[in-house]
Amino acid sequence: MKDVEFLKSNGVNVDQGLELLGDMEMYDDTLNDFLDENENRLDELNSYKTTGDMNNYAILAHSMKSDSKYLGFTKLAEIALDHELKGKENDINYVTEHFNELETEARRIIDIVKKYLGK
Repeated sequence: MKDVEFLKSNGVNVDQGLELLGDMEMYDDTLNDFLDENENRLDELNSYKTTGDMNNYAILAHSMKSDSKYLGFTKLAEIALDHELKGKENDINYVTEHFNELETEARRIIDIVKKYLGK
């Protein structure tokens, strides 16, 4: 598909991503990397949440936040930031109560990226 308007109409701030990544070729390459990493990342985050390993949870939430910010996934970046900070505070109750919000938005973005990339 690779229609930038599709990304924009789904709330992706492509212009922000292009400011950091330079051009669409690099942006698309980075989207592929994001896709490869984030399905596994969600499983790992869930595992860390389940075992109460908030240190590693915070590290992965930070990675998700950074990647999302670079690519213009503003809402996901904001949610991941909250989870990163709460993980650093060892606030397992917040993480548990709000994990579905993070997972839902991450899966929404993953689906958008898959459609955009034609996967």
